[in-house]
Amino acid sequence: MCTGFCLPWSQDRSGGDGRLQFRYIFQVRRGDVLSAWAGIRPLVQDPNKTDTQSIARNHIVHVSENGLVTIAGGKWTTYRSMASEAIDTAIKACNLSPAHQESQTDGLLLEGAHKWTPTMYIRLVQDFGLESEVAKHLAHTYGDRAFSVAKLASLTGKRWPIVGRRLHSEFPYIDAEVRYACREYAATAVDVIGRRLRLAFLNTQAAGEALPTVVNIMAEEYKWSEAEKKRQLEAAIKYLQQEMGQNVNRASREKIPINLSKSEISEYVKRFNSLDTDKKGYISLNDLRASLKARGQDVPGDTLHEILNEIDLNLNGQVEFDEYLQMMAAIKVGSISHSRFAQLAEMAEEDQRKKITVDRSGGGL
Repeated sequence: MCTGFCLPWSQDRSGGDGRLQFRYIFQVRRGDVLSAWAGIRPLVQDPNKTDTQSIARNHIVHVSENGLVTIAGGKWTTYRSMASEAIDTAIKACNLSPAHQESQTDGLLLEGAHKWTPTMYIRLVQDFGLESEVAKHLAHTYGDRAFSVAKLASLTGKRWPIVGRRLHSEFPYIDAEVRYACREYAATAVDVIGRRLRLAFLNTQAAGEALPTVVNIMAEEYKWSEAEKKRQLEAAIKYLQQEMGQNVNRASREKIPINLSKSEISEYVKRFNSLDTDKKGYISLNDLRASLKARGQDVPGDTLHEILNEIDLNLNGQVEFDEYLQMMAAIKVGSISHSRFAQLAEMAEEDQRKKITVDRSGGGL
């Protein structure tokens, strides 16, 4: 999985000049984009200079006439050098007498680094009964604080893993991380999915699917009312749609022509009808619930709404056949990577094909 600025390429050393040459090996499609965002980086201008060319792309340290030391600009990746330069400037400007002649920031360990080791995750597996993937994630993310996080993990009710309920099956984030984030003052569901777990930056659909669980855990920690839970859920969904690119995929899907063959449309008619069992001409929330229940799955109403909304373009609470075809056309051209609704329709049609009546089977078993 690529995050940030990432291009698919292959290396080719066949160039006669010895330089690496890169060429694209596949085209990135809209459906391959799992999340999208943009940021603004303000640049700082040196107050001692007036020309725009003096605008700094890193940071500046400025001492005012009254001795105030100001540091501005910079970025996260250079925070140690920024700190060192700011303190050195303050020592000189204010005639301070530090205990150390040189900055000590290079030797200071961040929180969680003091007892961390590359194999620390093994202890998490052994001591708590966590999945190996989850244990590695916790050790990498929290360092030696991973043990404090693991202590908050809920029992799974399974033989293995013993603790650590995943927020989403495809990612190693667990329930304990939400509780830990709350105890470190994460105040909203957006704080958790966007600023603590970063799931919103990796996959907006997965973040949306994990949201009900995240909100429920936070409600337990903060004693939220049902009204507050609803407000948090709506705010987080809006954040994913408007700030993390979810609406872009929806808008692009609406513009895609339904370029499907007769055989494809015929197959999709069967799949649609396997969910629309009473031939209403549309698929409702109850149709989804009935299909999943027939497969032995009891899915919460919030999740059913999410599945329906993936494909309900006109937002009328039901899926018409043309909306279903629009989704399948988008999947075909790569504008959409996958859809839980499409998967459910395919499974329902497959289940229907497997149901062979006694008459059709010749009366035997």
